[in-house]
Amino acid sequence: MPFFLVGFFDEAKRGDRVKVTEVRIFPKETGDKKLLAFATITFDDCFVVRDLKIIEGSKGIFVAMPSRRVKVSCPKCGHRNVVHSQFCNQCGGKLDANLLVETSSDDDETKLRQSEHKDIAHPITAEFREYIQKTVLDAYRAPKGPKPKS
Repeated sequence: MPFFLVGFFDEAKRGDRVKVTEVRIFPKETGDKKLLAFATITFDDCFVVRDLKIIEGSKGIFVAMPSRRVKVSCPKCGHRNVVHSQFCNQCGGKLDANLLVETSSDDDETKLRQSEHKDIAHPITAEFREYIQKTVLDAYRAPKGPKPKS
């Protein structure tokens, strides 16, 4: 574990709960109907996670953690191609069929899409995942506009 995070997580292990201290919502204004917005969250005013996605799924709105596409190297030229590609984008060579995942049922399409991405940052416990999701969705659903003066 990087040395600068050791103290941060040691406090959380002692029972001091890590808190989301800021949520910023960036609505998506393109034709993509499933991706509603991006979010940035700050933990304890000292750690930021960007590019969370607020998505409209078949079972309602949920928060997806930031992720990157998984890539595999071409055996001929070494170019990094998106996993499940049949041919290299650089040299056109056929990629190893063993790197491809065969699907046969309707639900496998979702699993295939998920296997193409790997989370960059994610909660370890279901409880903390629910906490993040609730906090982000509450901020997303909050009334927009100027804040009242105190």
